Amino acid sequence: MTPILETAKLRIPRIGLGTWPMKGAEATRAVETALALGYRHVDTAAMYGNEEAVGAGIAGSGVKRDDIFLTTKVWWTELAPDALRASAEASLKRLGTPYVDLLHIHWPAKGMDLPAALVALAKAKEDGLARNVGVCNFPPALLKRALDLGIAPIACLQVECHVYLWQPKLVELCRANDLALTAYSPVAKAAVNDDPVMQRIAAKHGATPVQIAIAWLLARDVVAIPKSAREQGQKENFAAASIALDAEDIAAIDALPKGRRLVNPEFAPDWAA
Repeated sequence: MTPILETAKLRIPRIGLGTWPMKGAEATRAVETALALGYRHVDTAAMYGNEEAVGAGIAGSGVKRDDIFLTTKVWWTELAPDALRASAEASLKRLGTPYVDLLHIHWPAKGMDLPAALVALAKAKEDGLARNVGVCNFPPALLKRALDLGIAPIACLQVECHVYLWQPKLVELCRANDLALTAYSPVAKAAVNDDPVMQRIAAKHGATPVQIAIAWLLARDVVAIPKSAREQGQKENFAAASIALDAEDIAAIDALPKGRRLVNPEFAPDWAA
């Protein structure tokens, strides 16, 4: 059974399938396989260039659309109100669905008109294009500003988060405002496999370091969306939900050096803001 994180604003499966950078037939097969294994959360974005393939995987899975939590995102160049609306509508067409369960602003844009973008995001929800809305890659000050404006009913924040990059200020803001926190790159691009601490904890539980990395996030009430095109990898990722880390395990992972950011494009915001 798919474990669920429930906040006052949102019910979201705790483990989802990340689909970047899969394309075409690979993405379709990955979605079909994941849904057959029991996944009920699929994450994509307009920028990924795979929404049609993801939609085909959902359609071919035999799983009812209403049983799947589907997320997509609007790219940072499309945040003017008309452009955001057009992007959302184009995503729905490519995905072959009348709505997504979560529509995100993918990245903030420097100099963006935040109130206008949030108005457009709220309108997308109001008009049924998205059942919930959220933002990705907002640093603490910008997330607080977006929440304080009270324009869009932001239900989720998606950011890079893993055993080498904990985000305490964002976690605190999310918890204080009943936002779900979704972690992308949740296994630090598999760097955990070479970590002696993660290896030791994995051996203790008869698991893999990747599974331990996911289990650590779940223990902290963070949603994880690991990417895997392989059925075996998907099985292992999904099984992480059954691993119960003890206080000693969590303390050892907490003590790992933090601050290793793996995703930092030139258009990224000032993370320290």
